[in-house]
Amino acid sequence: MVDSLYIAATGMHAEQAQIDTVANNLANMNTNGFKKSRVDFSTLMPEPLPAARTDPATTTASWRGMGVASAALADFTPGSLKQTLGEYDLAIQGNGLFEVQLPDGSFAYTRNGALHVDSDGYLVSADGYPLSSMIQIPSDMEKVLIGNDGRVQIKNQNSSQLIDAGYIQISHFSNAAALTPLGNDLYVPSAGSGSAVYSRAAENGAGSISQGYLEASNVQMIEELTNMMTAQRAYEANARVLQASDEIVGIINNLRK
Repeated sequence: MVDSLYIAATGMHAEQAQIDTVANNLANMNTNGFKKSRVDFSTLMPEPLPAARTDPATTTASWRGMGVASAALADFTPGSLKQTLGEYDLAIQGNGLFEVQLPDGSFAYTRNGALHVDSDGYLVSADGYPLSSMIQIPSDMEKVLIGNDGRVQIKNQNSSQLIDAGYIQISHFSNAAALTPLGNDLYVPSAGSGSAVYSRAAENGAGSISQGYLEASNVQMIEELTNMMTAQRAYEANARVLQASDEIVGIINNLRK
């Protein structure tokens, strides 16, 4: 009976994680490139009942679970594209992420393509992290063209010809849902996601790049509100189990008196 207290408590913890995840999704509905998270539930390691310990012929019904565990996973379903006509606004249509370099020299990944040029002329993310492709834009440029394949071409004020400035590469993962979020729309690899695979845009399964567009978040308000209500009801159900178990334990204790 005491086990039921702990099992109900794990259910309450898991549903609280679901509520927190939904709240974060809703808070970022209007964040460019934001990817919602979903909570994955799994049964904690089961243990055999006393009969199963002594009788190998017992069925799986003679085992009991020890509650539920939860883990938040990123959902990389695409969001809708918003046309901005910004020269440095980029959206990925399909799989993949932009790779940026963090101040410590490590790399992170994002779908937010709201770029700009820093004081040194490099294309950087909204937070000022340079693209790993290290694309540099001269100060005297007149126009920047970025193709669907990530090719960057610039036109100087004193020239009518386009000059190649490099390629923006796309990174993708075998299991992007297992990427670890850092905040600010940034992710880093984990053991479950595998290492980044690099390719040019629109090649080898990577998405293409659209200049003058930004990807909206993939959060759907109705879906999130439904998940919120479901989680609240499940939390209440676990709370009732906890209360009922506590009352039964109290009755058993009072039998001694």
